[in-house]
Amino acid sequence: MIRTQRLAAGVCALLAALTAGIAFPAGAVADETTATAPKVDLVLDVSGSMRTKDMDGGTRMAAAKQAFNEVLDATPENVLLGIRTLGANYPGDDQKTGCKDTAQLYPVGPLDRTEAKTAVATLSPTGWTPIGPALLKAADDLDGGTGSKRIVLISDGEDTCAPLDPCEVAREIAAKGIGLTIDTLGLVPNVKMRQQLSCIAEATGGTYTSVEHTDELTDRVNQLVDRAADPVVTPVATEGAASCSAAPALKSGLYTDREEFGQERWYKVDVEPGQELRASVSVSADRAVNPDYGVLLRAVTVHGREIVRGEAAGNGRTDVISTGLRYPKAESDEDEAPAETVCVQVTNSYSAAAGVKTTPGMPLELTVDVVDGPSQASDVASFGLGRGWWLLGVLVLFGFLAGVLWGWVSRWRVAVWRTN
Repeated sequence: MIRTQRLAAGVCALLAALTAGIAFPAGAVADETTATAPKVDLVLDVSGSMRTKDMDGGTRMAAAKQAFNEVLDATPENVLLGIRTLGANYPGDDQKTGCKDTAQLYPVGPLDRTEAKTAVATLSPTGWTPIGPALLKAADDLDGGTGSKRIVLISDGEDTCAPLDPCEVAREIAAKGIGLTIDTLGLVPNVKMRQQLSCIAEATGGTYTSVEHTDELTDRVNQLVDRAADPVVTPVATEGAASCSAAPALKSGLYTDREEFGQERWYKVDVEPGQELRASVSVSADRAVNPDYGVLLRAVTVHGREIVRGEAAGNGRTDVISTGLRYPKAESDEDEAPAETVCVQVTNSYSAAAGVKTTPGMPLELTVDVVDGPSQASDVASFGLGRGWWLLGVLVLFGFLAGVLWGWVSRWRVAVWRTN
């Protein structure tokens, strides 16, 4: 009997050990999956104006609740989703208190649809519109992890908590280089609200959408949540230097930086013989600027000789200016030929409009790609892709032949006229 009890106890202990051994790795895998999972924080305006009945015959709040319920049902399993409110709890007239009214309704994490829907159902339009403070708190909600991070802001009015400008808050968030995108949706917007929400979105590379119907709101929020689940390349924050000698060395990848008006930013890239450097840059005018501006991207040797350049210009109607270049380095006869250090320079000719802050600098996104070069690498930079000499030569020859032909025809017509 005792032996039987001991044997049973041993079997139970063995099963418990095996269960624990299986459980711990599973937990480790779960933690790793959570660390890389995409995160979305839905930020909803619950201010008093959300009582207005102009969304398909119902209130704006009712439309938002219906949209949230459908979005929660359709949220992908791998997305960590949270909900934050602004203006949901303080009904009074004290602005200082009202501008602190932002709360986490549902924490960012694995989604319990029933719990999240229950929390949304309790919301009632109440107070102020502290968009700036809510964005700062939402950025904290998404802190940690290496997956994509996205804030979806839904509001029916402009911020009422100046001087904390939500557009400046968005620029500060973008300047941190954490790869966080803010998308904004305006419910039945006016001009001032549209400008503010557009500025918030543009500062972080997000999008602004005007919404006047419930189904439009549902569809757009679903699109943004699904977009967060898609694999993305997270930009790496870097800081260019004022000269090539002090520039950071970059490898293939996507980088973000800030560039002030009229400033130069330098970076360095090593290119092996037989490889090709492909670089592109985009500079975003995230504030009011004077018309007629441009961006210049140059590849230069360490001794200052220009190799190739790309440039683009705008006239005030374009928010983002982009340009690029290619530089192939020819194969070397030496077995262990050293790599060439190429200095990449980014310059802009933007100027600030009156009263516009010049700091922080404008968002800059630089893409660097070092790939295997073409078979005729020595010809690419000088014929067609870098300087355009080949095209220029063809145009000169064509113009010369056309001129000769036209002159001969003109003389023949004059001779015929005189004869007749």
